[in-house]
Order: sequence, then structure tokens, then C-alpha cells
Amino acid sequence: MFKINADPADCVVHSVIRFLNINNVKQAEIRQLVEIYGENVMTDGMVRKWIRQFNDKHTNVHDEAQSGRPSVFNDGLVAKVNEKIRENRWFTIRMLCDEFPQISKTVLHENVTNGLNYHKIW
Repeated sequence: MFKINADPADCVVHSVIRFLNINNVKQAEIRQLVEIYGENVMTDGMVRKWIRQFNDKHTNVHDEAQSGRPSVFNDGLVAKVNEKIRENRWFTIRMLCDEFPQISKTVLHENVTNGLNYHKIW
């Protein structure tokens, strides 16, 4: 029986896929990584993606940096939101959305509750 490594680094799994792919192991057999690394190691679609990349002469086993969406919630904006909250302790997220229209309601709520640690008091 194999020892299960429940949380392997992505590059380790990618390296195993690359090795098996070079040795002409079938994709269905490569999916047996689940036996070694656990159920959440990688989906079938991701295995196919990495095999396709390695077949296209891609050799890097690390994920490429992704730019993502830039955050509009910077330190200066956090200070302004905190100042508005301190001006009116009976604030609502809706009121803050009116004051800061450039920030989505979801992002604002997350940053007020998680970042600034303000919570509803009954």
C-alpha cells in the first residue's frame, strides 16, 4: 500500500504527470495519482490540460504567474472607509457603497468585516 501525501505541492504533481507522460503512460493511468495524493489532488480536466501542455513542448512544471484582477481596495482607501465608519457608528454597507461607488458591495463587506474587524452588534 502507498503512503498518502494529502497536500503535495502543485509542481510535484505536475512533475509526476510530466514524467509519466514522457514514458507514454496513458492518461487514464496517470489519473491514478489519486491513490497516492488523495481525492483532491487534481481533476481530470487539469490532468488533460497539463498533458496537452507537455505534449506542446511546455517544460515548466510551475504555474505561470497570473495577473488577476487588480485590487481597488488599497491602504489609503481602507483608512478612508475606517474614518467614515468612525464618523457614523450606525453605518450600513449600503451607506458605505454610496460613499465609495468604486468598490463593489461584496468587496466592501469583506474588507469591513475581515479587514477592519467590524461586526454587527445586536
